[in-house]
Amino acid sequence: MQIPRLAQQTLDRFSHGFPVLWITGPRQSGKTTLSQIARPDLPYVNLERPDERVFALNDPRGFLAAYPDGAILDEVQYVPELTSWLQAHVDADGRMGRWLLTGSQQPAIAQGVSQSLAGRVGRIELLPLSGRELADVGLLPRSLDDMLYVGGYPTLFDRPVSPTDWIGNYFATYVERDVRLLTAVHQMDTFVRFVRLCAARSSQLLNLSSLGNDAGVSVMTVRNWLSVLRATYVLDLVEPYSPNVTTRLVKSPKLLFLDVGLMAYLLGIHEASQIAAHPLRGALFETWGITEQLKAWRNAGGPQRAMFLRDRRGAEIDLVYSQSGLLHGVEFKAGATISSDWSKAAELWQQRTKEPWARPTVVFGGDNDSHRSAIDFIGWRSYARSLT
Repeated sequence: MQIPRLAQQTLDRFSHGFPVLWITGPRQSGKTTLSQIARPDLPYVNLERPDERVFALNDPRGFLAAYPDGAILDEVQYVPELTSWLQAHVDADGRMGRWLLTGSQQPAIAQGVSQSLAGRVGRIELLPLSGRELADVGLLPRSLDDMLYVGGYPTLFDRPVSPTDWIGNYFATYVERDVRLLTAVHQMDTFVRFVRLCAARSSQLLNLSSLGNDAGVSVMTVRNWLSVLRATYVLDLVEPYSPNVTTRLVKSPKLLFLDVGLMAYLLGIHEASQIAAHPLRGALFETWGITEQLKAWRNAGGPQRAMFLRDRRGAEIDLVYSQSGLLHGVEFKAGATISSDWSKAAELWQQRTKEPWARPTVVFGGDNDSHRSAIDFIGWRSYARSLT
């Protein structure tokens, strides 16, 4: 089943203003499918194929000339040098939206695009399926724990395969291909253990020394491996927001896995029924909630980043962002029953900061929304469906 992607609207918009379009994101997030659905008029070229890759590497001018009206160049990170030749080609041609590149944002291709195609490329980060995209076709999982177990990789919604089986093989392939392509990791068992430790710290403050000690590697290695995981869209960092307040704030970022299903797999969760009593259910829910907002921003082509507020005593708002001149705060609570205590952090930070706030929101694990005098309590389904 082909699930329509919200990012296609952005891709269509970009095609009128940029000669080159670039879809990046994690493996198996739907980049190739989106490119072929959005531009069926363009020939498709897979640069992972040895013959195509050799042609592009040995004769880039002839390779581009073979596609006078443009093409979809899939897995372009295998031929990063091609971006330099593409610059002269599109400058001479002048037409918009004729070249569509797909591939992960690895350092070589990212540098090539930023240097050679600056001002010429419209870039979209395509993350796995959002709750809104699933809801639009009736595939949003029936329960919250099912949602946290499955995650959003498209393959899990178009064939009868166990999430544990598919994600397990996906992760093994990721380690063998992407990690080895990016860096010389000689301690693969240690690296896998490191990734599992990161999963157990998603939505928690990043402590490089603690992570290194638990993994048995140096802080420098932790930094290097985190850069690999970020470059391959396994995780990202949520930075602390810095308002003008006298309260001492936490300045460390938080780790954030970009697919909650992968996080659950790495935590050793092999069926949805394990999640209800899992000690990290709250972290799984917060991870899911923040990535849902990230997906909405990325699908719209926006660069906006997730932030959080936390003081040294632990008073925290999980997600903070600025929009239309207002500061928005969102808390994520996995419980299904609304508690009056859930609004205390938002009320506290509204008093502390001088900036104008929108109505704070608490997203919770239940189904019945409640709009009270100073705060909105939104069920997880409503939240997923509301993000565009």
